[in-house]
Amino acid sequence: MARKQEVLQDVVIKFAGDSGDGMQLTGTQFTNNTALLGIDLSTFPDFPAEIRAPIGTIPGVSGFQLRFSSDRVFTPGDACDVLVAMNAAALKANLGALKKGGKIIVNTDGFDSKNLRLANYPDGENPLENGSLENYEVIRIDVTKMTREALKEFQMGMKEKDRAKNMFVLGFLYWLYGRDMSNTTDFLKEKFGKKPDILDSNMKVLQAGYNYGDTTEAFAITYKVEKAKMPSGTYRSVMGNQSLAYGLIAAAQVSGLPMFLGTYPITPASDILHELSRHKNFGIRTFQAEDEIAAITSAIGASYGGALGVTTTSGPGMALKAEAMGLAVMLEVPLVIINVQRGGPSTGLPTKTEQSDLLQAYYGRNGECPMPVISASTPADCFEAVYEAVRISVQHMTPVIFLSDGYIANGAEPWKFPATADLPPIHVKFKTELGHGEEKLQPYLRDEKLARPWAVPGTAGLEHRIGGLEKQNITGNISYDPENHQLMVKIRQEKVDKIAEYIPEQKIDSGAAKGKVLVLGWGSTFGAIKSAVSELIAAGHEVSHAHLRYVRPFPKNLGEILKSFDTVLVPEINNGQLIKILRDVYLVDAKPYNKIMGVPITKTELVEEIRKYL
Repeated sequence: MARKQEVLQDVVIKFAGDSGDGMQLTGTQFTNNTALLGIDLSTFPDFPAEIRAPIGTIPGVSGFQLRFSSDRVFTPGDACDVLVAMNAAALKANLGALKKGGKIIVNTDGFDSKNLRLANYPDGENPLENGSLENYEVIRIDVTKMTREALKEFQMGMKEKDRAKNMFVLGFLYWLYGRDMSNTTDFLKEKFGKKPDILDSNMKVLQAGYNYGDTTEAFAITYKVEKAKMPSGTYRSVMGNQSLAYGLIAAAQVSGLPMFLGTYPITPASDILHELSRHKNFGIRTFQAEDEIAAITSAIGASYGGALGVTTTSGPGMALKAEAMGLAVMLEVPLVIINVQRGGPSTGLPTKTEQSDLLQAYYGRNGECPMPVISASTPADCFEAVYEAVRISVQHMTPVIFLSDGYIANGAEPWKFPATADLPPIHVKFKTELGHGEEKLQPYLRDEKLARPWAVPGTAGLEHRIGGLEKQNITGNISYDPENHQLMVKIRQEKVDKIAEYIPEQKIDSGAAKGKVLVLGWGSTFGAIKSAVSELIAAGHEVSHAHLRYVRPFPKNLGEILKSFDTVLVPEINNGQLIKILRDVYLVDAKPYNKIMGVPITKTELVEEIRKYL
């Protein structure tokens, strides 16, 4: 039957169901399909905190939000146009985020008396029948029944058949938005090529979902979103942890250093280990240690031995690694410490995002223990930012802390990836022999960057002491001399401060170089700030946006920028951490905007906050 096709500019879909319903896979496949069409997108996976919360309950709901648009987008959207709810709990948990008049695609089988009870609806109350959804367009599909019907000829148990429900929903959405399904059929063939029953069942249900939309007369309209106007180049959809892993690989290749990852699994950083372990062909070695301390100390050992040592973790792991970080600072060896932040304190909110560890990165070690801190802003930005962290680490002979967070790590966006020839060089210089007039190695004799030489153990004549005890200046001998200790503390701080001479000056991302309000951010607040500031600039307001990659040391011109605005507003997903440092360093009366709910700041709430200062 002939149907009308409506062209939309911007769509936000939230896939939600029980953690066993495959909503993450469904969202990822629809995301990849969208990226292949050249449509701009941003995603926000939302995982349950418990590994296996009770089925059908609100704590067990897993979600995946995807925004796709023919314009550039920087956030996964404040509110949804479409909610896919596989059961009553998924509807209850996400209805508040759906726009009035939005579509709700429900699996009616997930609203039986048992599911309603598990979702804590009052006895006898069913949202599909009590009129509470009259302000929405509700599309009722018995996904479970139709999935089983499509697989009636398959010799599989009912449980196995029901696992394909997500493919029915995906097929229906591909039809609704006028999509070709070949990327998902190729994915299924690759994943289940050696399991023909599973492959055939998923392919059959995917097609059944598509056919359902195509043959059901109730659906009179399909939708299309045009290709986005983006700079020409080759793009791929990339998640933050993937992008970060690729940045590390690129840095290892360009620097010529073998890379060693010493790590211990922790949410939401574990996927970096999984991704890097797939790339042994690039000389990447991955080691899953018995605990966080063994993980970082193995990486320190690798760096001492002339490799690029890397360790990955989240907030609780950073606490455990603190003493070893001090050892790396004392040794003055390269090391990249990656912290994918999550809600805290303690184990806190393992699957929820938070910019909770900036003060920990700045100050969270015993003694005077300064380290550079680099931050990524978006999933794609992880590549360049961690590449820069490696460059600073090996060229300035210092451990570097790299900050990402759960929102960046699990989110996805189109990435115009660089050619190898376009990557900036990372020059590495090992000391291979004694210098002129040097009778024995002087391991703390410094260059113009105040970096000490990188002398690989086993090099004849370059033997030297290592350890966590204070070093005598230049000789590296153990020293308890008070004046020497003060000198070494000052030198280590000066070395980190001096990095400001070797990094770019801070740029204004959006808006004028001076004006009424500067919104200054770091990390994953980038998309919300950029979207909010762009909207206010278009409305004629004097507001600008700057975003920090270099958090320690700050770019040389940051203080000058801060003084050029009447008000500096600092949005953070914490209780006010960057703002404390800014007030300390620049004596600026910056204003905070803090959200600590485990979810990102939205554009709408930030626009409202900025307006207070206009």
